[in-house]
Amino acid sequence: MQKHILIAPGDGIGQEVTTVGRQVLEAIAARFKHQFTFSEALIGHAAIEQTGQPLPDETLAAMRAADAILFGAVGHPRYDNDPSAKVRPEQGLLRMRKELGLYANLRPIKLFDELLGASPLRPELLRGADILFFRELTGDIYFGEKGRRPDGTAYDIATYSRPEVERIARRAFEAARTRSRRVTSVDKANVLETSRLWREVVNEVATDYPDVSLEHQFVDAAAMLLIKDPRRFDVVLTANLFGDILTDEASQIAGSMGMLASASIGDGPGVYEPIHGSGHDIAGQGVANPLASVLSAALLLDISFGMAQEANAVIAAVQAFLKAGYRTRDIAGTATSSDRVVGTFEAGRLLLEKLNESPALS
Repeated sequence: MQKHILIAPGDGIGQEVTTVGRQVLEAIAARFKHQFTFSEALIGHAAIEQTGQPLPDETLAAMRAADAILFGAVGHPRYDNDPSAKVRPEQGLLRMRKELGLYANLRPIKLFDELLGASPLRPELLRGADILFFRELTGDIYFGEKGRRPDGTAYDIATYSRPEVERIARRAFEAARTRSRRVTSVDKANVLETSRLWREVVNEVATDYPDVSLEHQFVDAAAMLLIKDPRRFDVVLTANLFGDILTDEASQIAGSMGMLASASIGDGPGVYEPIHGSGHDIAGQGVANPLASVLSAALLLDISFGMAQEANAVIAAVQAFLKAGYRTRDIAGTATSSDRVVGTFEAGRLLLEKLNESPALS
């Protein structure tokens, strides 16, 4: 199979972890006799530095022409410390999502048994946890009207339309049919009008899926239950802002944000990325955990290319890497005293070894 993959490394550690993600995709292409071609494009602070724009038109055109996109991260401390900056790296991320119609963000929260000790939560609460978040990605407060009034007050308006809620809800219910047939919809319908619309539409969609059970949780209760009893969740459906916060919280179930992949899908080519940020405090040191980017590559293979066997081979290689005791420093020192701490690119080399040894490739 012939496919073209655009690599958009972005900023900070995004440039390091996508290097490993690309190496894994190249290895999969070689072993399964696919033809993957690659190109790179600018986004975020790196793009601002060279072009003045966080998402140049050339990058957007390259994204539209690709079969799938492996993305790193955007961000830079310069902008975090300057709230008055008019041009910001994150604007490139939001524009990418809007222009490509990426309305559904899938974030699997799956714990590898080898990392039970990496989470601050007790192992007995975690074993067997397997959650799939569906976060709506192109609406809500991030895309609503925002500004400053003459009296100095600031405002951000959250908006949702009925079609926006319906399309993400259907994605979640369809996915639930392939899992445990349970959907938890998270909102704040006791306070927010957008959440009341959300709940109405989700209830309507649920009538088309009588084989899937539906429960509603307020976002504050859901945040508590994720820590108290993560195994009670299967598919979690929620709005943009709530999903952003809850999935970062849920990263601690998996032991580290460095372990969590995501897929953003919708009307155009899918974008696959780790959920962590640009990590400028460790950028350039070669210590970032590349496993989230590698697992994002597995999602790319499965969702965009329909290559389930190849995706499973990548996941098996990650598991073999962990079983062998290899750890990057964010997940080290928590499982056994024999953990072998490796850097970003050494982890990549070892992952490729495990991939080549995988029975799934025979």
